[in-house]
Amino acid sequence: MKFLVTSTAAAVCFLLAAPGALAQETDPPGPVTVSGSAALVSDYRFRGVSQTDEEMAVQAGFTVTHESGAYVGTWASNLSGWGTFGGANMELDLYGGYKFDLGTGTLDVGLTWYMYPGGASDTDFAEGYAKLGGTLGPVSLTAGAAYAPKQEALGNYSATPYSRGQKEDNLYLWGDGSTGLPGTPVTLKAHIGYSDGNPGLGPNGTSVAPTGKYWDWSLGADVAVGPLTLGVAYVDTDISRSESAYLLPNFSSTKDGGSIADGQAVFSVSAAF
Repeated sequence: MKFLVTSTAAAVCFLLAAPGALAQETDPPGPVTVSGSAALVSDYRFRGVSQTDEEMAVQAGFTVTHESGAYVGTWASNLSGWGTFGGANMELDLYGGYKFDLGTGTLDVGLTWYMYPGGASDTDFAEGYAKLGGTLGPVSLTAGAAYAPKQEALGNYSATPYSRGQKEDNLYLWGDGSTGLPGTPVTLKAHIGYSDGNPGLGPNGTSVAPTGKYWDWSLGADVAVGPLTLGVAYVDTDISRSESAYLLPNFSSTKDGGSIADGQAVFSVSAAF
């Protein structure tokens, strides 16, 4: 704070006010905090599968956290191609949960509601999750499980009358790891996940686990540059060409006809607050 002191009275006022100002600057945070992030990515990959036809996406979200560990938040991204349900062509996630210390790590349990505003019916679904995080030396590790109970959005839906109202569930297991390179702004990261759900196409030609069971993984690095984080990751799945052939044309890129689950480098620029 800068003041132009033009009189002794002003100086006295400043000295009297300073202790209060300093106290405000050192006050502990309140019981509620708000955090968020925004990102520009070269491709939005959800569990290894492109949701934007292998094109760019703008993503942002925020979380409101109480000191007890309870939190609520939202996150959104544009969509295109596989995962397009009309309307806003947007995924809007609403989530809430509770995070607490467990031994030397943390346990986070919650629920995510996946929404597609203005889109077709029978596409929104709920998924519960639990993830355990901790450190092993310089490495941060997270193991998680997400389960979506039987819902119409996950069913093998088609235009035939007998398929309406069908419900399926989905299980996703994953592990993440990251570590910083000493003396550098670089963080190395790795991910592996396993999906087990309904094979084939769900509502509007989509599915959370399109081939029923498959693995996805990624390897990459983040670099902190001032307030920004630059990232790159190679993302891939074990969905074969023969498996993806049964999901065409929905499961192919409109640019080259290739599978939208093929390996690809994904670049990102993000900022957190």
